[in-house]
Amino acid sequence: MAHATHTREDAGGGGRGTDLLPPDHTQAILEVTKEVGAVLKNSGCPFALVGSVAAYAYGIPVRLQHDTDFALRAEDSETVVRLLRERGVRIVDPPEDWLVKARSGGEQIDLIFALAGRAVTRELLDRAWTLPVDSVHLPVIDPTDLMTGRLAALSEHHCDYGALLPVARGLRERVDWDRVREETRDRPMAVAFLYLLRLLGVLPHTPPAEEEGADGRD
Repeated sequence: MAHATHTREDAGGGGRGTDLLPPDHTQAILEVTKEVGAVLKNSGCPFALVGSVAAYAYGIPVRLQHDTDFALRAEDSETVVRLLRERGVRIVDPPEDWLVKARSGGEQIDLIFALAGRAVTRELLDRAWTLPVDSVHLPVIDPTDLMTGRLAALSEHHCDYGALLPVARGLRERVDWDRVREETRDRPMAVAFLYLLRLLGVLPHTPPAEEEGADGRD
């Protein structure tokens, strides 16, 4: 299905042509996701969808604009890269040592070995859910791991709560929020977002016991 690109002028804002909204690449990204997913499934290497496409697989109404992300173990990267090259996927060597970038059909692919600084492990991949992604079943990162990773990646320089809020709302019944809170308790931006979720009624408003006074009083 084709998606129109809208400008501020289309919305009646009278903006200049340089104020283009990011294009919606949803269907193109889904096609690339299925292509790479098929290669990974045939490789026998464990993997899971992460990022925005993972949120999409859980039914969150996100617009796919930038790339498709796959988590896999670092020790499987050479095998996966070789198989993708054989399929005609162009591999790009990034300066980072925790991912490999690739391109196919004009869309970007990220093969990620560490999520928010934590190595991708077999245990994490074994928790993945198998879900249909545009009619193809693929492993998708567990909802709790998805939220933990997204929150742990927040920083003073990248802190888009607006993009995270619909994901949290859509996944709230499937996330172990106690584990999210425990694994992000040393991340100020994540702590602030969880507090915001309580204020908005997405999470229970009563704070956890460890946030109460040391003398046990409310």
